[in-house]
Amino acid sequence: MTVGIVGAGQLGRMLALAGYPLGLDFLCLDPARDAPAGRVAPLLHGDFTDRRLLTRLGRQCEVVTFDWENVPVSSLRAITRAHRARISPPIAALAAGQDRVAEKRLFERLGVPTTRWRAVSSRAQLTRAIDALGLPGVLKTRRFGYDGKGQAVLRVPADAERAWRALGTVPLLYEEWVPFDCEVSIIGARSTTGELAIYPLCGNVHGAGVLRLTCAPFGPARWQRLAARYLTRLLRHFRYTGILTVEFFVRDGRLIANEMAPRVHNSGHWTIEGAATSQFENHLRAILGLPLGATRALGHSAMINLIGQMPALRDALAVEGVHLHDYGKRSRPGRKVGHLTVVEPTARARDARARRLLADLAVGVRIP
Repeated sequence: MTVGIVGAGQLGRMLALAGYPLGLDFLCLDPARDAPAGRVAPLLHGDFTDRRLLTRLGRQCEVVTFDWENVPVSSLRAITRAHRARISPPIAALAAGQDRVAEKRLFERLGVPTTRWRAVSSRAQLTRAIDALGLPGVLKTRRFGYDGKGQAVLRVPADAERAWRALGTVPLLYEEWVPFDCEVSIIGARSTTGELAIYPLCGNVHGAGVLRLTCAPFGPARWQRLAARYLTRLLRHFRYTGILTVEFFVRDGRLIANEMAPRVHNSGHWTIEGAATSQFENHLRAILGLPLGATRALGHSAMINLIGQMPALRDALAVEGVHLHDYGKRSRPGRKVGHLTVVEPTARARDARARRLLADLAVGVRIP
């Protein structure tokens, strides 16, 4: 059975590596000739809107998935129209996740707590939004924003003009600033049969808008129950298939949804070594209608993103218990080029190991 992946980044690469032990084959489509998944699976090189390549993908694959949330919805719809190929996760979930306003409205409709917000399409609307929600706040592009891109923090009235000049050429959203205590994410899968599997809650630390550290399991049982309840509402709403992630701010014990990601997620990389079944394998099981694997944690995991450049291989492998993942990317400032994971029997031991690694790698963040 062949699974198509629109996008061949590190997520596509890890999907393929998880699928080969199950006897699956893969075919990827990506504009980059040196895309990471292209080193482990056949790669169709071309634009995501290339109808000829989309036709080939739909013809050769039983199911098509994606590893990037900004894959054009029109491309996936073209595959289904031409070949009746099944797309998983659902296109409706991808479309909602691509527009911050649609995403916020969905959260509100399903009773998932989120920030106060206003849609902004003019300078006058930005002024009214600031008047309604106050300062500080965050101005974000409605589309194509990830890893801190496409947003500006407004702390004083003078910031509004600067932010408008930087972002005002596209539709925007203004939302209140949440002085959060920590950030968490919940990852779960729903299969074509309706089976659900939810992973332990993750605690996340960002730097310059990019995820730097994830620890799991994280937080009290109450947070896990709340996050799982909200995630389940979204999974059932879409009749979802595959992995879905929701990120939350935590403020005074309340979970406030920030955004969702209809795909395997960076904060779930720890599951490769730290869970009974990785998020990547469960995504494949879900979209193929196979029984979902257990999501229990095998210990207490910490995952550290490697940003910009990889550490020396010899130095990294000399550290006992470190699992290193090199995505095969060229070094570049701000780029995710790999990650490493440690799994320990206790949270205290995990945090001690993570602190040492964060210091050695000069990551610039602290354990939450």
